[in-house]
Amino acid sequence: MGNRFICMTKKNTRDNSHGSKSKRMGRSQRKLMAEEEFLHRQALSMALQQNHLSQRFDGSMSRRIGSTSSRRRNLSDSFSNGKQAPDFLENIKFKKFVLVHGEGFGAWCWYKTIALLEETGLVPIAIDLTGCGIDLADTNNVTTLAEYSKPLISYLQNLPEDEQVILVGHSTGGACVSYALEHCPQKISKAIFLCATMLSDGQRPFDVFAEELGSAERFMLESQFLIHGNGEDKPPTGFMFKKQQMKGLYFNQSQTKDVALAMVSMRAIPLGPVMEKLSLSPEKYGTGRRFFIQTLDDRALSPDVQEKLVRDSPPERVFKIKGSDHCPFFSKPQALHKILLEIAQIP
Repeated sequence: MGNRFICMTKKNTRDNSHGSKSKRMGRSQRKLMAEEEFLHRQALSMALQQNHLSQRFDGSMSRRIGSTSSRRRNLSDSFSNGKQAPDFLENIKFKKFVLVHGEGFGAWCWYKTIALLEETGLVPIAIDLTGCGIDLADTNNVTTLAEYSKPLISYLQNLPEDEQVILVGHSTGGACVSYALEHCPQKISKAIFLCATMLSDGQRPFDVFAEELGSAERFMLESQFLIHGNGEDKPPTGFMFKKQQMKGLYFNQSQTKDVALAMVSMRAIPLGPVMEKLSLSPEKYGTGRRFFIQTLDDRALSPDVQEKLVRDSPPERVFKIKGSDHCPFFSKPQALHKILLEIAQIP
């Protein structure tokens, strides 16, 4: 009896120890979930403000969604796994990331990436392209890639003379990254195409999506998604998918709350910029350092199409995110963050 009691006491002690550990892990997990929920509420609040257009925000450029200044961990906390923050950051020459959204999105879509980069000690800036996010320009009046990309180009041109950034473009935002490489190559240390339209000279962003949407000519004549902002008797000015199509194309692996955020935040896509052929020179665009991140469960830009983009215009390196839909900043934020840090450290 005594031996049995002793064994049970030791077992109970171990169980209690395990229980305490579980409680600590549970508290840590709950804290992380609470922080993420806080970010979601802030992002959703800004999206609703944009949706109602109840106030005019200052400027069309960068507004960071869910600023983490009140919850930002210091670097020693961020690298509690033993890796020293100073050594890590010393390997990154240019610490500013400029994040460029894709069609229909805005700066708001990067809120998880912004939080992760900030907590690592880096400087993320998310840009609203013209007529996107909280920029109040009418998308029906955005007819050229130059106009669409103006907030990005203006930001790059206004950087200090000796400053460079790491440019990240998602989806059709890749065309804006290509345009920036051609017009501001001296300001871009590395260009990262995230399941994006990494184009060749003379190619249109729309051409990359032809497998899903059909030829441009057929799309212009038959698509049910076209918007005729200047009247039904005038050429179309934009397009926007129905909610069910968007969910199937973009968010097949994303969390429900991120999809809900997107549904109240996404705006019509100006047609002119995606139908414009890019003029890219070997002297400017061709000298840029390009990297490509493939998303392997992508229904908007299939893995086969992404492979073709890489073959047709080979980048310096290619990275892959398994299990990611077309929006890895929602579905695989940690994996995306890891790759961005790896690219940043490449000499």
